[in-house]
Amino acid sequence: MSELSASQQKELLDQVDDIQRERVGQFNASEVPDVLLPYQKAWHADMSPVRILVKSRRIGGTWGCLAAEATLEAAHRGGMNQYYVGYNKEMAAEFIGDCASFAKAYQVVASAISVSLDKSVVDDEAKDILRYRIRMASGHEIVALSSKPSNLRGHQGHARLDEAAFHDDLQALIDAAMAFLIWGGRVDICSTHFGDGNPFNQIIREIEAGKLKYSVHKVTFDQALEQGFYQRICLVKGEVWTIEKQRAFRDQIYALYGAAADEELGCIPSAGSGAYFTRTLIEQCQNEEIPIVRLSKPAEWVTDPERIAEIEKWCVDVLQPVIDNLNMGQRSVYGQDFGRDGDLSVIWILQANGLRRWKTGFVLELRKIPFDVQKFIMHFIIDRLPLFHHAKFDARGNGQSHAEAALQEYGEQRVECVMATTKWYSEFFPKYKSAYEDRTIEVPKSEDIIADHRRVVLVQGSPKMSDGRDRGSDGMYRHGDSAIGGLLAYAAALEETEPAAGANIDVQKNYGLPTRMENRQRTTMFRRSA
Repeated sequence: MSELSASQQKELLDQVDDIQRERVGQFNASEVPDVLLPYQKAWHADMSPVRILVKSRRIGGTWGCLAAEATLEAAHRGGMNQYYVGYNKEMAAEFIGDCASFAKAYQVVASAISVSLDKSVVDDEAKDILRYRIRMASGHEIVALSSKPSNLRGHQGHARLDEAAFHDDLQALIDAAMAFLIWGGRVDICSTHFGDGNPFNQIIREIEAGKLKYSVHKVTFDQALEQGFYQRICLVKGEVWTIEKQRAFRDQIYALYGAAADEELGCIPSAGSGAYFTRTLIEQCQNEEIPIVRLSKPAEWVTDPERIAEIEKWCVDVLQPVIDNLNMGQRSVYGQDFGRDGDLSVIWILQANGLRRWKTGFVLELRKIPFDVQKFIMHFIIDRLPLFHHAKFDARGNGQSHAEAALQEYGEQRVECVMATTKWYSEFFPKYKSAYEDRTIEVPKSEDIIADHRRVVLVQGSPKMSDGRDRGSDGMYRHGDSAIGGLLAYAAALEETEPAAGANIDVQKNYGLPTRMENRQRTTMFRRSA
């Protein structure tokens, strides 16, 4: 631990003092039950290992639920350490100030607030992490720190993640916090909403679907008013409460928030929040019968001498039945977003499904698959697609070699190597989005696909991929990979190059012969008729 300079200490502690002076903390311990409102008491009474608090703005969720409880648990000898994580240092300062006020109200012995810089390794780089800390006579401590998953590693106690929807990497933070449960710790995840596609709202949806067995508390602004919130405001301000004043107060606050009131006060996630695709837009086009095929291999598989033989058998056993299930009388197009190590390779197959309508034939996700194997799979699929019309490949970075191999094999009328630019995205993303709006495209039912498409955001009026990543259904990270795969496939569907009607590539399926070599000469296994 390294101490701050005297001037830094004074600046930060003055900030905490200012916060403390603004809080209502000068009450006697005997008055605490009256100070807490019913929804705050309900939170204290819930001893579930994992609790979710969906809250309105400024109703005392952090103060009366988190800080009041954290101070009690830390003060008790049978309690535990408390770790509060907000998304900025101001939240940490406010929380630790609230805990100091409650320690005084509970008349428990606690140290003065200390502020320190702890050395921590973040993304393989040593960084100073700001921490506020109160040590209790019980031996436990309350620590408020910044929003870095690594800050929770190696600790034990009660983790409290506040305004969770606004953290940069909520899932990684939750993963670190959940380790607290192993030795009897607890986890709180609290927030106002920040869009229907936000990871916080996805947690709520999984709870509603019965996938997660967490305890949920939801307190809207109106519910808080019903339970005495405005009466408490009047008490603190020394004013007389009336129902008429409460109604006027409610109307005034809702007017201040305007169009954002439903989300900020009513706990209803908004449909937008900067994302180009809304969850509802994708959901209305999903079809649970469309298959998603996944293939993943360990890093050492790249040198396995049997990898081509193994993938040949996998293609025959797994991919061929999926391809055989496609509509043999409809045009097929191919889109691929290429990835090798960090990101997925996503192959997206679309088939014509009526006039200007397209249905996904299948989606193939490849993780950590070597270049030569990906090339083998690409040829296997394209050679067998019914009425193959056109393919578009992501040709950036490592994808360039892969795209070029397809171009050399099938020709420029059938293949385009796409170097995606802002201009290209601005041309094709609106067309792709329009297909969802018009419901002229069918896609697989998958939370991964929704999350990937929610990674498309508007920047200065142009759609682009955001920098964030999401943890997928396989537990691994993804970066909007299927959104680009789907976009490339749809762009391929819009191609009018000859032959417009498509034409089958005639392949003699002789699976017992040697596999494809790493040059343009095709093996007899994949012979094409003249």
